[in-house]
Amino acid sequence: MTSKIALVTGAGSGIGRACAKALMDAGWIVVLAGRRTEELDATAAHAPDRALAVPTDIADEVQVEALFETVRARCGRLDLLFNNAGAGAGGRLEDLSLEAWRRVVDVNLTGAFLCARGAFRLMKDQSPQGGRIVNNGSISAHAPRPFSVAYTATKHAITGLTRSTSLEGRAYDIACGQIDIGNAQTEMTAAMARGVPQADGSFAPEPLMDVKAVADAVVYMAGLPLAANVQFMTVMATKMPFIGRG
Repeated sequence: MTSKIALVTGAGSGIGRACAKALMDAGWIVVLAGRRTEELDATAAHAPDRALAVPTDIADEVQVEALFETVRARCGRLDLLFNNAGAGAGGRLEDLSLEAWRRVVDVNLTGAFLCARGAFRLMKDQSPQGGRIVNNGSISAHAPRPFSVAYTATKHAITGLTRSTSLEGRAYDIACGQIDIGNAQTEMTAAMARGVPQADGSFAPEPLMDVKAVADAVVYMAGLPLAANVQFMTVMATKMPFIGRG
């Protein structure tokens, strides 16, 4: 195949959908993973000849293994994994249920690990060897929002996953980097324009940026030769409360 192969998780909406479309526009064939078949199909409709929708719950090991077997069988190789899918659970720490905590950990951390492991195995075994993994870390990999203990803990853990994968990947030409995103405008962040809790206890609207800025950044990271890597990139709404948050 002449086109490079990408896999985007959480490709049915938001950042995942925007990045999948941008990769298609840049000439990639994109495997779309997510739980909602109809939403994946809507993303695939952007460029049906460059998209393959594979409904997958990344928190389920059996489904993730089936996803990578589909990539191997249908595409022959994998050049990029954008490890993007995520979940959140709002609420005060003392009120958060163990069930809600485990769901966020299962998706954001265990799911990211399962996909990184699947990509690593495929990239290690394929010829030519190697590929790239980009993890979505989020601004919360650095600084928490109020009432986001589960999300913040998992996103801090993604940084460790990124660093370990980057280190172990050196022997096989597998590059791994992380993109930390702040306030990209999607259906999931619409509430920020109306107002969200702040660290000082107030409630205030926050600036948003066009999600295209994120998609462009991911396409740039994906397009680098494997001898070069963006280890960490932060792309954020310029005036959002991050620098000096709290």
